[in-house]
Amino acid sequence: MEGAKSYAWRRALIWVLIFLKVEGYFVDITYVEDAVAKGAVCLDGSPPAYHLSPGFGSGVNNWLVQIEGGGWCNNVTTCLARKVTRLGSSKQMVKQLAFSGILSNTPPFNPDFYNWNKVKVRYCDGSSFTGDVERVDPVTNLHYRGARVWLAIMEDLLARGMDKAENALLSGCSAGGLTSLLHCDNFRALLPTGANVKCLSDAGYFINVKDITGTAHIAAFFDDVVTTHGSAKNLPSFCTSRMAPGLCLFPQYLVQQIQTPLFILNAAYDSWQIKNILAPGVADPHGTWHDCKLDIKQCSSSQLQIMQGFRTEFLDVLAELGSSSSRGMFINSCYAHCQSEMQETWLASDSPMLQNTTIGKAVGDWFYGRSAFQKIDCPYPCDSTCHNRIFEDYSAA
Repeated sequence: MEGAKSYAWRRALIWVLIFLKVEGYFVDITYVEDAVAKGAVCLDGSPPAYHLSPGFGSGVNNWLVQIEGGGWCNNVTTCLARKVTRLGSSKQMVKQLAFSGILSNTPPFNPDFYNWNKVKVRYCDGSSFTGDVERVDPVTNLHYRGARVWLAIMEDLLARGMDKAENALLSGCSAGGLTSLLHCDNFRALLPTGANVKCLSDAGYFINVKDITGTAHIAAFFDDVVTTHGSAKNLPSFCTSRMAPGLCLFPQYLVQQIQTPLFILNAAYDSWQIKNILAPGVADPHGTWHDCKLDIKQCSSSQLQIMQGFRTEFLDVLAELGSSSSRGMFINSCYAHCQSEMQETWLASDSPMLQNTTIGKAVGDWFYGRSAFQKIDCPYPCDSTCHNRIFEDYSAA
């Protein structure tokens, strides 16, 4: 019996080691303690944080800064709820984080960035690093300081060697992908003049579209985010001078003016946008879209028709990106959200592909100028390489 247990234990350990070798490795957290004195803090007043895996070999002066995603809070109630989680407090963050995909340190799984300095910036402000309200309500103790957090973390990284960067990529997933667009030119301005600096937005191209009831739900939500966090003064002035500040969280109103080279990685049927922008719960009180949002294969023909309309609107506003070769694009027809951080979708034997090119290769070729990449997939369900998300049905628990 003991022998069987020992064998089972060893077998489990072997599988864990294989997972870590192939899928990722763990990186310790770093708290930016001196940021607190500057008021650059998470929602609960705790210090901001990141995870840094040092570069080595030829990548010692190259920097990949990946911004964590996690939505936004748009009022006191939602920010209070967020404040007691890892998305509002560094006290709630795990001490180690697994790096994989674009953060992998293994050449076969990340050939262009494996030996770079790789940073995962933790997200704890709820505003995509745009907020800055001086006053702190003593009742809620909420700190809206995202813009200060951004600057404090950048200053810390510059002091750790990023000021000598030769190549740098600012990237992010979801709300972090939006951050990489909002701060793209600012990031470029912080680095040496001769450095090769570019930005990648993964699942961050949120579009201003009405929900299934014809209500401008996401526009109202973003307006509340900007108002709550005092973000207007930290959003691009070329946008806020022309339209309501809340609209300036939508990439479609920003990308034309961004000077730094960009790469947009997005699913045309982005699962977060389908669930929260197109068919949010408030627009579907009877749960007609419930099964469809969990699994695209459960969508009815009429629901798929509406989703095809969403794709059309997405591609229309994506045209604002322009056709410059400095702009990269990988738009697949998957039901997915964030494809750069997981090895299986970034670069693996069965990864999503467009014209026989994986996401990892497309981004690498674009960054180093080996070849331009601007590809848009055919409509669902044509792409057999997709890793379509299937979500758990927590309502049945």
